[in-house]
Amino acid sequence: MRYKCLIVDDHEIERDALEMHLRKISPLEIIAVCKSGIEAADILSRNSIDIVFSDIDMPELSGIELLKSFKNHPLFIFITAHGKYAAESYEVDAIDFIVKPATFERVLKSANKAIEYLELKKQVSHVAENAYKAPTNQDDHFFFKETKGITKLKYDDVIYIESMGDFSKIFTRNDMHIILVSLKNLEKQLPKNYFSRVHKQYIINVNHIATLTNHEVHLNHDFVVPISAANRQELLEHAIDKKILSRFIK
Repeated sequence: MRYKCLIVDDHEIERDALEMHLRKISPLEIIAVCKSGIEAADILSRNSIDIVFSDIDMPELSGIELLKSFKNHPLFIFITAHGKYAAESYEVDAIDFIVKPATFERVLKSANKAIEYLELKKQVSHVAENAYKAPTNQDDHFFFKETKGITKLKYDDVIYIESMGDFSKIFTRNDMHIILVSLKNLEKQLPKNYFSRVHKQYIINVNHIATLTNHEVHLNHDFVVPISAANRQELLEHAIDKKILSRFIK
């Protein structure tokens, strides 16, 4: 299956470079290449688009404003020279964020992530969102519904959870499960003594932390996820500092 995509950038050279990259990715079909957010808005209002590759900092209508102008918008991948927009792009549920210059390898990674999301969404579209059973304080497990049926999973077996928009991927040592519940809703329901949000797109099981660096959390079984500065400080205060061995004992 091919997925329809749109390119939006007010800089001709970067627009042409992105088009060249995307034409190498066979599952993608470029419907239009736009010079402005206003031009893109017109095309989006008249066409069914799956993925939008958009600059953020554009005159009159920015990439983020373009996304917000549509209630049921396609997947957005933002490509910008300004890393300061990263947090805001995830707040509006962009599927990915690329800092210019956009190399083919980085564009391919984002495109594959969007394609994976679209394909997984089709697979789980028949699964009801209320299939997730919120745990009680006494539980050591939870239930969720996936394509093969209802699955029971222990907290201890969950290593981390990754957001895929309105559903999430749960990773254990040997498996990956798809659950039709957003990361935001999972964060509200999973017990805080087990799980911590470390990034806009990731929740980890704190009991599986192996090493914490300035920008990453290394988890058991060779899993690595990014961590934001704010979430790192919160993780230190609530889960790590109190367990750090002290050189001096009062």
